[in-house]
Amino acid sequence: MLSDLNAVRAAHIILASSSPRRVDILNNVMDLRARVVPSTFEEDLVKADYTPAGYVQENARQKALEVYRRLCAAEAPPSLVIGADTVVVADDKILEKPRSTEAATVMLSELSGRSHQVLTGVALVYGAAYGAPPTEDSFAEMTEVDFASLPPELIDAYVASGEPMDKAGSYGIQGMGGSFVTGIRGCYQNVVGFPLHRFCTRLDVDRLRRSGRAGSMESPPV
Repeated sequence: MLSDLNAVRAAHIILASSSPRRVDILNNVMDLRARVVPSTFEEDLVKADYTPAGYVQENARQKALEVYRRLCAAEAPPSLVIGADTVVVADDKILEKPRSTEAATVMLSELSGRSHQVLTGVALVYGAAYGAPPTEDSFAEMTEVDFASLPPELIDAYVASGEPMDKAGSYGIQGMGGSFVTGIRGCYQNVVGFPLHRFCTRLDVDRLRRSGRAGSMESPPV
């Protein structure tokens, strides 16, 4: 993708997420200049109906499609909408963002002294002319993370810091939670919240160019 970076930056790219970590990776690290339009998808999928990888992919897909449809009703179709969803998986149990400090404490206790997986689903919705369906692609990236044993007083102090509360699995590897990590196998950025290498290899720049042309050739319905 780096050889086509100017073309990518020129495209109308939407990030269907308000995650500061994803915004940082895409717009600061890669300077993609993506417009941030948070999705209103309720994320109410039934976990039992999916594998963990299928769950994050479908969440990412629904986020991206919700934003794409909303924008198409008001303006020219974007070239690309990017959706993403990250969870932690321990013993096949999906751990999302904690809803309380008590939940964060329980999650960190479950991860203490063990290995777990971080899964991020990414959906790419390429724009089309008005009336035509968009083209979709999606994938899931997995990174394995090893945790040190965490004494209860350390967990309590970390939860009290507030850092776990907006993060899947109740920790942030890019923050103080990184001090718990003894090993990692796979993509570091995936644990942060967006698998940058996989995204760069998966992005179809030719399709992105075609999406941009399709969106500019039509007018929205009146």
